[in-house]
Amino acid sequence: MGDYIQRGVTAPGLDHDAVWEFVPLAKKGDEVSGGAVLGTVQETKTIVHKVLMPPLVSGKIKVLKKGKYTIDDAIGSLEDGTELKLMHKWPVRVPRPFTVKHPPDIPLVTGTRILDGLFPLAKGGTAAIPGGFGTGKTVVLTEFPHLKDPKTGGPLMDRTILIANTSNMPVAAREASVYTGITLAEYYRDQGYDVSLMADSTSRWAEAMREISSRLEEMPGEEGYPAYLAARLSEFYERAGRVEALSGDDGSVTVIGAVSPAGGDFSEPVTQNTLRIVKVFWALDSKLAQRRHFPAINWLTSYSLYNRVLGDWYSENASANWGENIATAMAVLQEEAELQEIVQLIGSDALPEDQQLTLEIARLLREFYLQQNAFHDVDTYCKIEVQAEFLDVILHFRALAEKALAAGVGVPELTSISVLEELGRAKFEENFSELLPKLMKQIEKEVAKLMEAD
Repeated sequence: MGDYIQRGVTAPGLDHDAVWEFVPLAKKGDEVSGGAVLGTVQETKTIVHKVLMPPLVSGKIKVLKKGKYTIDDAIGSLEDGTELKLMHKWPVRVPRPFTVKHPPDIPLVTGTRILDGLFPLAKGGTAAIPGGFGTGKTVVLTEFPHLKDPKTGGPLMDRTILIANTSNMPVAAREASVYTGITLAEYYRDQGYDVSLMADSTSRWAEAMREISSRLEEMPGEEGYPAYLAARLSEFYERAGRVEALSGDDGSVTVIGAVSPAGGDFSEPVTQNTLRIVKVFWALDSKLAQRRHFPAINWLTSYSLYNRVLGDWYSENASANWGENIATAMAVLQEEAELQEIVQLIGSDALPEDQQLTLEIARLLREFYLQQNAFHDVDTYCKIEVQAEFLDVILHFRALAEKALAAGVGVPELTSISVLEELGRAKFEENFSELLPKLMKQIEKEVAKLMEAD
Protein backbone atom coordinates (compact mmCIF):
# COMPACT_ATOMS: atom_id res chain seq x y z
CA MET A 1 0.00 0.00 0.00
CA GLY A 2 3.07 2.29 0.10
CA ASP A 3 4.28 4.20 3.15
CA TYR A 4 0.85 4.27 4.80
CA ILE A 5 -1.80 1.56 5.15
CA GLN A 6 -5.08 2.81 3.72
CA ARG A 7 -8.34 2.66 5.66
CA GLY A 8 -10.32 -0.57 5.34
CA VAL A 9 -7.48 -2.73 4.03
CA THR A 10 -7.14 -6.22 5.51
CA ALA A 11 -4.34 -8.74 5.18
CA PRO A 12 -4.24 -12.35 6.41
CA GLY A 13 -1.90 -13.12 9.27
CA LEU A 14 -0.87 -16.37 7.55
CA ASP A 15 -0.23 -17.25 3.90
CA HIS A 16 -3.29 -19.25 2.82
CA ASP A 17 -1.66 -20.38 -0.45
CA ALA A 18 1.58 -21.80 0.98
CA VAL A 19 1.86 -25.60 1.06
CA TRP A 20 3.41 -27.37 4.08
CA GLU A 21 4.67 -30.92 4.55
CA PHE A 22 2.72 -32.45 7.45
CA VAL A 23 4.15 -35.48 9.30
CA PRO A 24 1.57 -37.01 11.69
CA LEU A 25 2.62 -38.21 15.14
CA ALA A 26 -0.87 -39.28 16.29
CA LYS A 27 -2.85 -42.02 14.51
CA LYS A 28 -6.36 -43.24 13.87
CA GLY A 29 -8.12 -44.32 17.07
CA ASP A 30 -6.00 -42.18 19.41
CA GLU A 31 -7.90 -40.33 22.13
CA VAL A 32 -6.66 -36.75 22.01
CA SER A 33 -7.41 -33.75 24.20
CA GLY A 34 -6.81 -30.01 23.90
CA GLY A 35 -3.16 -29.09 23.32
CA ALA A 36 -2.10 -32.59 22.16
CA VAL A 37 0.50 -32.74 19.36
CA LEU A 38 -1.02 -34.10 16.14
CA GLY A 39 2.14 -33.89 14.04
CA THR A 40 4.93 -31.62 12.83
CA VAL A 41 5.73 -29.20 10.03
CA GLN A 42 9.23 -27.87 9.27
CA GLU A 43 8.37 -24.17 9.47
CA THR A 44 11.89 -22.73 9.03
CA LYS A 45 15.38 -24.22 9.00
CA THR A 46 15.53 -24.03 12.80
CA ILE A 47 11.87 -24.27 13.89
CA VAL A 48 9.89 -27.49 13.89
CA HIS A 49 6.26 -26.42 14.18
CA LYS A 50 4.16 -28.80 16.27
CA VAL A 51 0.57 -28.87 15.04
CA LEU A 52 -1.61 -28.77 18.17
CA MET A 53 -5.18 -29.73 18.94
CA PRO A 54 -7.23 -26.60 19.73
CA PRO A 55 -7.11 -26.19 23.55
CA LEU A 56 -10.84 -26.67 24.13
CA VAL A 57 -11.37 -29.59 21.70
CA SER A 58 -11.03 -33.31 22.46
CA GLY A 59 -12.11 -36.65 21.01
CA LYS A 60 -11.01 -39.79 19.14
CA ILE A 61 -9.15 -39.44 15.82
CA LYS A 62 -11.14 -40.85 12.90
CA VAL A 63 -8.55 -40.03 10.22
CA LEU A 64 -5.20 -38.19 10.10
CA LYS A 65 -3.41 -37.86 6.77
CA LYS A 66 0.25 -37.37 5.84
CA GLY A 67 1.20 -35.09 2.94
CA LYS A 68 1.34 -31.51 1.71
CA TYR A 69 -1.46 -29.15 2.70
CA THR A 70 -2.35 -25.48 2.99
CA ILE A 71 -3.57 -24.15 6.35
CA ASP A 72 -7.17 -24.26 5.04
CA ASP A 73 -7.06 -27.96 4.06
CA ALA A 74 -8.39 -30.64 6.41
CA ILE A 75 -5.58 -32.95 7.53
CA GLY A 76 -8.01 -35.23 9.35
CA SER A 77 -11.06 -35.36 11.57
CA LEU A 78 -12.39 -36.61 14.90
CA GLU A 79 -15.15 -39.20 15.21
CA ASP A 80 -17.63 -36.46 16.15
CA GLY A 81 -16.99 -34.80 12.77
CA THR A 82 -14.66 -32.02 13.98
CA GLU A 83 -12.23 -31.13 11.17
CA LEU A 84 -8.51 -30.89 12.00
CA LYS A 85 -6.33 -28.33 10.21
CA LEU A 86 -2.75 -27.09 10.40
CA MET A 87 -4.03 -23.94 12.13
CA HIS A 88 -6.61 -23.08 14.75
CA LYS A 89 -8.00 -19.81 16.08
CA TRP A 90 -7.73 -18.36 19.58
CA PRO A 91 -8.94 -15.00 21.03
CA VAL A 92 -5.83 -12.91 21.76
CA ARG A 93 -7.15 -11.34 24.97
CA VAL A 94 -7.69 -14.75 26.61
CA PRO A 95 -4.59 -16.50 28.06
CA ARG A 96 -3.98 -19.95 26.56
CA PRO A 97 -4.42 -22.70 29.18
CA PHE A 98 -1.61 -24.82 30.64
CA THR A 99 -1.27 -27.61 33.20
CA VAL A 100 1.04 -26.19 35.88
CA LYS A 101 3.34 -23.18 36.33
CA HIS A 102 6.94 -23.89 37.40
CA PRO A 103 9.04 -21.68 39.73
CA PRO A 104 11.42 -19.27 37.93
CA ASP A 105 14.68 -21.06 38.82
CA ILE A 106 16.36 -21.30 35.38
CA PRO A 107 17.95 -18.15 33.92
CA LEU A 108 17.31 -16.79 30.46
CA VAL A 109 20.94 -16.56 29.29
CA THR A 110 21.18 -13.54 26.99
CA GLY A 111 24.93 -13.56 26.36
CA THR A 112 25.04 -9.96 27.60
CA ARG A 113 27.41 -9.77 30.57
CA ILE A 114 25.73 -7.00 32.57
CA LEU A 115 22.35 -8.77 32.28
CA ASP A 116 23.44 -12.35 32.95
CA GLY A 117 25.88 -11.30 35.65
CA LEU A 118 24.52 -8.40 37.64
CA PHE A 119 20.79 -8.39 36.84
CA PRO A 120 19.71 -11.85 35.62
CA LEU A 121 16.28 -12.67 34.23
CA ALA A 122 14.62 -16.06 34.77
CA LYS A 123 12.92 -18.03 32.01
CA GLY A 124 9.27 -17.19 32.37
CA GLY A 125 10.16 -13.99 34.23
CA THR A 126 9.30 -10.35 33.63
CA ALA A 127 11.55 -7.34 33.09
CA ALA A 128 11.17 -3.64 32.30
CA ILE A 129 13.55 -1.42 30.36
CA PRO A 130 12.64 2.22 30.97
CA GLY A 131 14.76 4.79 29.21
CA GLY A 132 14.61 8.16 27.52
CA PHE A 133 15.15 8.89 23.84
CA GLY A 134 18.48 7.64 22.44
CA THR A 135 19.42 5.32 25.30
CA GLY A 136 19.35 2.17 23.18
CA LYS A 137 15.94 0.51 23.72
CA THR A 138 15.05 0.01 20.08
CA VAL A 139 16.75 -1.75 17.16
CA VAL A 140 15.84 -0.06 13.88
CA LEU A 141 13.83 -2.28 11.53
CA THR A 142 16.50 -1.99 8.82
CA GLU A 143 19.16 -3.28 11.25
CA PHE A 144 17.22 -6.15 12.84
CA PRO A 145 17.24 -8.50 9.79
CA HIS A 146 21.05 -8.31 9.76
CA LEU A 147 21.43 -9.57 13.33
CA LYS A 148 23.13 -12.97 13.54
CA ASP A 149 21.71 -15.87 15.55
CA PRO A 150 24.49 -16.96 17.98
CA LYS A 151 23.05 -20.48 18.17
CA THR A 152 22.72 -21.30 14.46
CA GLY A 153 24.93 -18.75 12.73
CA GLY A 154 22.03 -17.78 10.46
CA PRO A 155 19.86 -14.65 10.52
CA LEU A 156 18.05 -14.08 13.83
CA MET A 157 14.88 -13.39 11.80
CA ASP A 158 14.67 -17.16 11.09
CA ARG A 159 13.25 -17.63 14.60
CA THR A 160 11.67 -14.23 15.18
CA ILE A 161 8.11 -12.99 14.73
CA LEU A 162 7.86 -9.25 14.25
CA ILE A 163 4.59 -7.39 14.85
CA ALA A 164 4.83 -3.75 13.80
CA ASN A 165 2.24 -1.08 14.54
CA THR A 166 3.23 2.49 13.82
CA SER A 167 1.81 5.45 15.71
CA ASN A 168 -0.26 6.57 12.70
CA MET A 169 -2.16 3.27 12.54
CA PRO A 170 -5.70 2.99 13.94
CA VAL A 171 -5.69 3.25 17.71
CA ALA A 172 -7.50 -0.08 18.12
CA ALA A 173 -4.76 -1.87 16.14
CA ARG A 174 -2.08 -0.34 18.35
CA GLU A 175 -3.92 -1.40 21.49
CA ALA A 176 -4.47 -4.97 20.20
CA SER A 177 -0.92 -5.60 18.93
CA VAL A 178 0.49 -6.37 22.40
CA TYR A 179 -2.16 -9.08 22.94
CA THR A 180 -1.39 -10.54 19.51
CA GLY A 181 2.28 -10.79 20.47
CA ILE A 182 1.70 -12.47 23.84
CA THR A 183 -0.77 -14.97 22.31
CA LEU A 184 1.72 -15.99 19.61
CA ALA A 185 4.33 -16.38 22.35
CA GLU A 186 1.99 -18.65 24.32
CA TYR A 187 1.29 -20.68 21.16
CA TYR A 188 4.98 -21.49 20.68
CA ARG A 189 5.33 -22.04 24.45
CA ASP A 190 2.62 -24.71 24.13
CA GLN A 191 4.84 -26.43 21.56
CA GLY A 192 7.62 -26.72 24.16
CA TYR A 193 9.67 -23.70 23.12
CA ASP A 194 11.23 -21.01 25.31
CA VAL A 195 10.00 -17.68 23.95
CA SER A 196 11.13 -14.17 24.83
CA LEU A 197 8.70 -11.37 24.04
CA MET A 198 10.01 -7.83 23.66
CA ALA A 199 7.21 -5.24 23.82
CA ASP A 200 8.50 -1.91 22.53
CA SER A 201 7.03 0.16 23.83
CA THR A 202 4.37 -0.44 26.44
CA SER A 203 4.11 3.34 26.79
CA ARG A 204 2.69 3.55 23.25
CA TRP A 205 0.24 0.76 24.16
CA ALA A 206 -0.83 2.69 27.27
CA GLU A 207 -1.27 5.82 25.16
CA ALA A 208 -3.54 3.87 22.78
CA MET A 209 -5.54 2.72 25.81
CA ARG A 210 -5.81 6.34 26.94
CA GLU A 211 -7.12 7.42 23.52
CA ILE A 212 -9.75 4.66 23.47
CA SER A 213 -10.75 5.42 27.07
CA SER A 214 -11.23 9.11 26.33
CA ARG A 215 -13.35 8.35 23.24
CA LEU A 216 -15.51 6.07 25.41
CA GLU A 217 -15.82 9.00 27.87
CA GLU A 218 -14.54 6.91 30.77
CA MET A 219 -13.43 8.55 34.00
CA PRO A 220 -9.73 9.40 33.59
CA GLY A 221 -7.09 8.47 36.15
CA GLU A 222 -3.60 9.88 36.69
CA GLU A 223 -2.31 11.91 33.70
CA GLY A 224 -5.43 11.00 31.74
CA TYR A 225 -4.69 7.26 31.66
CA PRO A 226 -7.69 5.00 32.35
CA ALA A 227 -8.24 3.94 35.96
CA TYR A 228 -7.68 0.30 34.91
CA LEU A 229 -4.13 0.96 33.55
CA ALA A 230 -2.46 -0.99 36.39
CA ALA A 231 -4.88 -3.91 35.98
CA ARG A 232 -4.24 -4.15 32.22
CA LEU A 233 -0.47 -4.06 32.75
CA SER A 234 -0.76 -6.78 35.42
CA GLU A 235 -2.90 -8.98 33.16
CA PHE A 236 -0.32 -8.68 30.40
CA TYR A 237 2.76 -9.48 32.51
CA GLU A 238 0.92 -12.28 34.35
CA ARG A 239 0.81 -14.21 31.06
CA ALA A 240 4.57 -14.74 31.38
CA GLY A 241 5.77 -17.96 33.01
CA ARG A 242 7.56 -21.29 32.63
CA VAL A 243 4.87 -23.94 32.43
CA GLU A 244 4.00 -27.51 31.63
CA ALA A 245 1.81 -27.17 28.56
CA LEU A 246 -1.29 -29.25 27.84
CA SER A 247 0.88 -31.36 25.50
CA GLY A 248 3.11 -32.35 28.44
CA ASP A 249 6.08 -30.33 27.13
CA ASP A 250 7.75 -27.62 29.22
CA GLY A 251 7.86 -24.18 27.64
CA SER A 252 8.20 -20.59 28.76
CA VAL A 253 7.26 -17.02 27.86
CA THR A 254 9.61 -14.35 29.18
CA VAL A 255 8.25 -10.81 28.85
CA ILE A 256 10.52 -7.78 28.53
CA GLY A 257 8.65 -4.51 28.30
CA ALA A 258 10.35 -1.31 27.15
CA VAL A 259 8.94 1.86 28.68
CA SER A 260 9.42 5.31 27.14
CA PRO A 261 8.68 7.84 29.88
CA ALA A 262 8.24 11.38 28.59
CA GLY A 263 11.37 13.40 29.32
CA GLY A 264 12.95 10.36 31.04
CA ASP A 265 10.66 10.89 34.05
CA PHE A 266 10.45 7.50 35.82
CA SER A 267 7.75 8.80 38.19
CA GLU A 268 5.05 8.79 35.47
CA PRO A 269 2.19 6.24 35.77
CA VAL A 270 3.25 3.65 33.15
CA THR A 271 6.77 3.28 34.57
CA GLN A 272 5.61 3.21 38.18
CA ASN A 273 2.84 0.66 37.58
CA THR A 274 5.22 -1.51 35.54
CA LEU A 275 7.86 -1.48 38.29
CA ARG A 276 5.29 -2.71 40.82
CA ILE A 277 4.71 -5.79 38.65
CA VAL A 278 8.01 -6.87 37.10
CA LYS A 279 10.88 -8.57 38.94
CA VAL A 280 13.78 -7.11 36.93
CA PHE A 281 14.54 -3.44 36.31
CA TRP A 282 17.13 -2.57 33.66
CA ALA A 283 17.46 1.22 33.94
CA LEU A 284 18.85 2.84 30.81
CA ASP A 285 20.92 5.95 31.43
CA SER A 286 21.16 8.75 28.86
CA LYS A 287 24.52 9.89 30.33
CA LEU A 288 26.03 6.45 29.71
CA ALA A 289 24.63 6.48 26.17
CA GLN A 290 26.17 9.91 25.56
CA ARG A 291 29.54 8.50 26.68
CA ARG A 292 29.04 5.67 24.16
CA HIS A 293 28.86 3.10 26.95
CA PHE A 294 26.55 0.34 25.68
CA PRO A 295 24.48 -1.38 26.92
CA ALA A 296 23.65 1.91 28.66
CA ILE A 297 22.29 0.14 31.75
CA ASN A 298 22.94 1.95 35.01
CA TRP A 299 24.36 -0.62 37.45
CA LEU A 300 23.55 1.56 40.47
CA THR A 301 19.81 1.94 39.85
CA SER A 302 18.99 -1.40 38.17
CA TYR A 303 18.03 -4.51 40.13
CA SER A 304 16.90 -8.14 39.79
CA LEU A 305 14.76 -10.04 42.29
CA TYR A 306 15.81 -13.36 40.73
CA ASN A 307 19.41 -13.26 42.00
CA ARG A 308 18.84 -15.54 44.97
CA VAL A 309 16.61 -18.10 43.30
CA LEU A 310 19.04 -18.42 40.35
CA GLY A 311 22.14 -18.67 42.55
CA ASP A 312 22.20 -22.49 42.61
CA TRP A 313 21.98 -22.72 38.81
CA TYR A 314 24.88 -20.29 38.34
CA SER A 315 26.99 -22.13 40.92
CA GLU A 316 26.47 -25.43 39.06
CA ASN A 317 26.72 -24.17 35.47
CA ALA A 318 28.95 -21.09 35.54
CA SER A 319 31.29 -20.99 38.55
CA ALA A 320 31.22 -22.20 42.15
CA ASN A 321 32.13 -18.69 43.36
CA TRP A 322 29.76 -16.88 40.97
CA GLY A 323 27.61 -15.27 43.67
CA GLU A 324 30.63 -14.11 45.67
CA ASN A 325 32.29 -12.60 42.57
CA ILE A 326 29.14 -10.74 41.51
CA ALA A 327 28.73 -9.32 45.03
CA THR A 328 32.39 -8.19 45.01
CA ALA A 329 32.04 -6.56 41.59
CA MET A 330 28.90 -4.67 42.68
CA ALA A 331 30.63 -3.51 45.88
CA VAL A 332 33.56 -2.15 43.84
CA LEU A 333 31.23 -0.29 41.45
CA GLN A 334 29.24 1.20 44.33
CA GLU A 335 32.41 2.30 46.11
CA GLU A 336 33.61 3.93 42.88
CA ALA A 337 30.37 5.95 42.68
CA GLU A 338 30.94 7.24 46.22
CA LEU A 339 34.59 8.10 45.49
CA GLN A 340 33.77 9.98 42.27
CA GLU A 341 32.26 12.85 44.26
CA ILE A 342 35.55 13.30 46.10
CA VAL A 343 37.59 12.88 42.89
CA GLN A 344 35.67 15.70 41.22
CA LEU A 345 36.65 18.01 44.08
CA ILE A 346 40.29 17.12 44.76
CA GLY A 347 41.37 14.72 41.98
CA SER A 348 42.19 11.00 42.17
CA ASP A 349 45.88 11.57 43.06
CA ALA A 350 44.87 12.94 46.48
CA LEU A 351 43.12 9.67 47.40
CA PRO A 352 44.82 6.91 49.45
CA GLU A 353 46.40 4.22 47.27
CA ASP A 354 43.84 1.54 48.15
CA GLN A 355 41.04 3.82 46.91
CA GLN A 356 43.02 4.64 43.76
CA LEU A 357 43.24 0.90 43.14
CA THR A 358 39.47 0.58 43.64
CA LEU A 359 38.92 3.21 40.93
CA GLU A 360 41.16 1.26 38.55
CA ILE A 361 39.41 -2.07 39.22
CA ALA A 362 36.05 -0.33 38.68
CA ARG A 363 37.36 1.01 35.34
CA LEU A 364 38.30 -2.51 34.25
CA LEU A 365 34.83 -3.76 35.23
CA ARG A 366 33.08 -0.93 33.41
CA GLU A 367 35.14 -0.79 30.22
CA PHE A 368 36.07 -4.45 29.81
CA TYR A 369 33.30 -6.47 31.45
CA LEU A 370 30.14 -4.34 31.34
CA GLN A 371 30.66 -2.70 27.95
CA GLN A 372 29.67 -4.96 25.06
CA ASN A 373 29.30 -4.41 21.32
CA ALA A 374 26.03 -5.90 20.07
CA PHE A 375 27.13 -5.51 16.44
CA HIS A 376 30.52 -7.23 16.81
CA ASP A 377 30.69 -10.81 15.50
CA VAL A 378 32.35 -12.13 18.67
CA ASP A 379 31.49 -9.69 21.46
CA THR A 380 27.76 -9.71 20.71
CA TYR A 381 27.32 -12.99 22.65
CA CYS A 382 29.39 -14.18 25.61
CA LYS A 383 28.83 -17.71 26.91
CA ILE A 384 27.99 -17.93 30.60
CA GLU A 385 31.11 -19.94 31.53
CA VAL A 386 33.28 -17.40 29.67
CA GLN A 387 31.55 -14.56 31.53
CA ALA A 388 32.40 -16.27 34.83
CA GLU A 389 36.06 -16.78 33.88
CA PHE A 390 36.39 -13.21 32.56
CA LEU A 391 35.12 -11.78 35.87
CA ASP A 392 37.38 -14.20 37.73
CA VAL A 393 40.46 -12.83 35.92
CA ILE A 394 39.60 -9.19 36.76
CA LEU A 395 38.93 -9.95 40.43
CA HIS A 396 42.05 -12.16 40.63
CA PHE A 397 44.07 -9.15 39.48
CA ARG A 398 42.37 -7.12 42.23
CA ALA A 399 43.41 -9.65 44.90
CA LEU A 400 47.01 -9.76 43.60
CA ALA A 401 47.17 -5.97 43.34
CA GLU A 402 46.01 -5.55 46.95
CA LYS A 403 48.82 -7.88 48.12
CA ALA A 404 51.34 -6.01 45.98
CA LEU A 405 50.09 -2.68 47.34
CA ALA A 406 50.60 -3.94 50.89
CA ALA A 407 54.15 -4.97 49.89
CA GLY A 408 54.94 -1.43 48.74
CA VAL A 409 54.25 -1.54 44.98
CA GLY A 410 52.65 1.69 43.72
CA VAL A 411 49.28 1.92 41.98
CA PRO A 412 50.74 3.49 38.77
CA GLU A 413 53.06 0.49 38.34
CA LEU A 414 50.23 -1.99 38.91
CA THR A 415 47.82 -0.30 36.53
CA SER A 416 50.37 0.12 33.74
CA ILE A 417 51.15 -3.58 33.21
CA SER A 418 50.66 -4.35 29.51
CA VAL A 419 48.57 -7.47 30.04
CA LEU A 420 45.60 -5.39 31.23
CA GLU A 421 45.15 -3.78 27.83
CA GLU A 422 45.58 -7.21 26.23
CA LEU A 423 42.68 -8.40 28.41
CA GLY A 424 40.50 -5.58 27.08
CA ARG A 425 41.31 -6.47 23.46
CA ALA A 426 41.00 -10.24 23.95
CA LYS A 427 37.18 -10.17 24.32
CA PHE A 428 36.96 -9.42 20.59
CA GLU A 429 38.96 -12.54 19.66
CA GLU A 430 37.34 -15.79 18.47
CA ASN A 431 39.46 -17.81 20.94
CA PHE A 432 38.70 -15.55 23.92
CA SER A 433 37.92 -18.50 26.20
CA GLU A 434 41.33 -20.05 25.43
CA LEU A 435 43.14 -16.74 26.01
CA LEU A 436 41.70 -16.12 29.49
CA PRO A 437 43.80 -18.77 31.37
CA LYS A 438 46.94 -17.51 29.60
CA LEU A 439 46.13 -13.91 30.52
CA MET A 440 45.53 -14.98 34.14
CA LYS A 441 49.03 -16.52 34.30
CA GLN A 442 50.55 -13.46 32.60
CA ILE A 443 48.92 -11.18 35.20
CA GLU A 444 50.33 -13.33 38.03
CA LYS A 445 53.79 -13.23 36.41
CA GLU A 446 53.86 -9.43 35.88
CA VAL A 447 52.56 -8.61 39.38
CA ALA A 448 55.11 -11.01 40.89
CA LYS A 449 57.86 -9.28 38.90
CA LEU A 450 56.81 -5.90 40.30
CA MET A 451 56.90 -7.27 43.85
CA GLU A 452 60.37 -8.73 43.33
CA ALA A 453 61.64 -5.44 41.91
CA ASP A 454 60.27 -3.60 44.89
